[in-house]
Amino acid sequence: MALPLLKSLEDCGDFSKTVELFLPQLYALPSQILQNIGSPTALAQLYIDTNPLVSAFAASLAWGFIFLVVSEINRNWSQVDRMWSLLPNLYIVHIAVWARLAGISHARVDLIAIFSTAWSCRLTYNYWRKGGYNIGSEDYRWAIVKSHVPGFIFFILNVTFISFIQSVLLFAISAVPAYTILLSTQFESEITTADVCYLVVELALVLSEWISDGQQWTYQTAKHQYLKDAQLPKGFSQVELDRGFITSGLWAYSRHPNFFAEQMIWFVLYQWSCFATNNLFSWTFSGSGFLILLFQGSTWLTELITTGKYSEYSVYQRNVGMFFPTSIWGYRTPQPKIIKTSELNKHQQEKETKKQK
Repeated sequence: MALPLLKSLEDCGDFSKTVELFLPQLYALPSQILQNIGSPTALAQLYIDTNPLVSAFAASLAWGFIFLVVSEINRNWSQVDRMWSLLPNLYIVHIAVWARLAGISHARVDLIAIFSTAWSCRLTYNYWRKGGYNIGSEDYRWAIVKSHVPGFIFFILNVTFISFIQSVLLFAISAVPAYTILLSTQFESEITTADVCYLVVELALVLSEWISDGQQWTYQTAKHQYLKDAQLPKGFSQVELDRGFITSGLWAYSRHPNFFAEQMIWFVLYQWSCFATNNLFSWTFSGSGFLILLFQGSTWLTELITTGKYSEYSVYQRNVGMFFPTSIWGYRTPQPKIIKTSELNKHQQEKETKKQK
């Protein structure tokens, strides 16, 4: 059996009962693939006979090796970035396809695939329009990190975190909770009202990302056009564009509304898996939990760089939360202090008095 035989719904969230017994399949998988490499029929049967979480994890390791080799050959450290918007959806679709081929109820996993496909299309489009798929394109932060550490240390960072850990993370945030929800169909195969509610929340988060990234794109496009021809684009003031960063729309309430939505998307999927398996919490938090930690570090570095570029950013930081809104009023550009004539005279008199003393 490629899936465990469980006694209760709660068992679906138990690592020892749902994953550990299939680890031998992981160890044997490479040799089995090589033995059947010339037979598509045998490979298809091997796919069905292998636990879907095991095959997905094996794929994440294979991708990690590809990322490492390609990044070292091209000296470009954004290989994972190019697949970030694709792999989580592929892992979830893999779980849904496997369920169909194995003759297992897949309706609830199909709901997850609907939202993850919408998420993937939106993020892939946004990454494309920013030039992420252009030859030589790279996250500017890697060059900064590389300039501050010795070469062999950065190579170790690439082997561990950049290539393999990030690859496994994309598997963990998506395939792991989807797998536990698939297991729960042994006890509850039909779509529930709660499933639909979770889907709506996920789609709403994807929509909020689309809005915030759209606002950022519109602002940055206007700013670069303004810097190019010194003409104010319609809908923008000189103060806004001279500031250098966006503070309107969703960005008036959160310094990173798109990052907030991204973390919540995978945290909500984890919560969905907990609800589906009747667990208050489970080991499936490993993916979304690590993602949240990753965003803390990457956002800190991003803001450190941004603060050095724009003088007003430190004021923005004090008034607007990094992820969660801290005010219902939104950010307001600080007004320059107006010094009255009487105050100037008073200040001048004080200076003259000090001179006389």
